[in-house]
Amino acid sequence: MDSRDRDDQGRARNARPRDGLGRPLPYGSDGVPRQPEGVQRTPAETLAEAQHLLDAGRPFHAHEVFEDAWKATDGPERELWRGLAQLAVGLTHALRGNGNGAVALLERGAENIAPFREEPPYGVDVAGLQRWAQALAGEARERVRVVPEVPRLAR
Repeated sequence: MDSRDRDDQGRARNARPRDGLGRPLPYGSDGVPRQPEGVQRTPAETLAEAQHLLDAGRPFHAHEVFEDAWKATDGPERELWRGLAQLAVGLTHALRGNGNGAVALLERGAENIAPFREEPPYGVDVAGLQRWAQALAGEARERVRVVPEVPRLAR
């Protein structure tokens, strides 16, 4: 018998509760409400919901909102939503203390939204988001701990 969590269609889904940064908590713990997957939203609704989650300190959950838009979009705007999702995950990594992950996702997200800089759709502040991502990636890069020299235990 398969003991993995499954959704109604039989796909594996982790049902463990999660904290505000998306980290799994032990079963039975109080977590924050999860974002439902596959929700169809207009671009304005996507941006409003994601902003609400970011303002509430839940960038992992904002990433899931952007991911719904990314997966539901065909054409060039698909990269906009993917880039915004990556920025939200980069912020998640930064808040979790994962500097390497933060740098990678922030830089990738900033690169993926770059084609929209001249004519940003839906009022997205592409230039401002790129500046923010580059600054946060720089801070995270500086905080990445370099492995120190191993101390000598005896003389």
